[in-house]
Amino acid sequence: MPVDALQHINIRTTDVERTRDFYVRVLGLRVGDRPPFTSTGYWLYLGTEPVIHLVQKTADEPASTFNTGAIDHIAFRGVHLEATRRALADEGLAFREAIVPRDNSVQLFVRDPDGVRIELNFHQDPLH
Repeated sequence: MPVDALQHINIRTTDVERTRDFYVRVLGLRVGDRPPFTSTGYWLYLGTEPVIHLVQKTADEPASTFNTGAIDHIAFRGVHLEATRRALADEGLAFREAIVPRDNSVQLFVRDPDGVRIELNFHQDPLH
């Protein structure tokens, strides 16, 4: 097989600071080491992996109109469903909730500041 892991998602953002704050404050990612590229940006880490690369759009790039191309969403495994619901509400973020029919997992969908849809999956504890 020619690949063995997904390494990161790159997001070109109209306000790299605001988008960084969303992923850090709302999703719990952390800012980490980034090579000295000439562009302005951040690498956001989940554990030891830089899973989101943020890059500031240049002045001549159009602002997002929530058209993120063929990519529909980015999914993360969530922890602490109730705390996440509260955190999203406290941030004033609109979110949609769905149930996966096969296993009754709960999904929360929220958009980042550039309109990228984020899916948070909360698997039910099989002991409860």
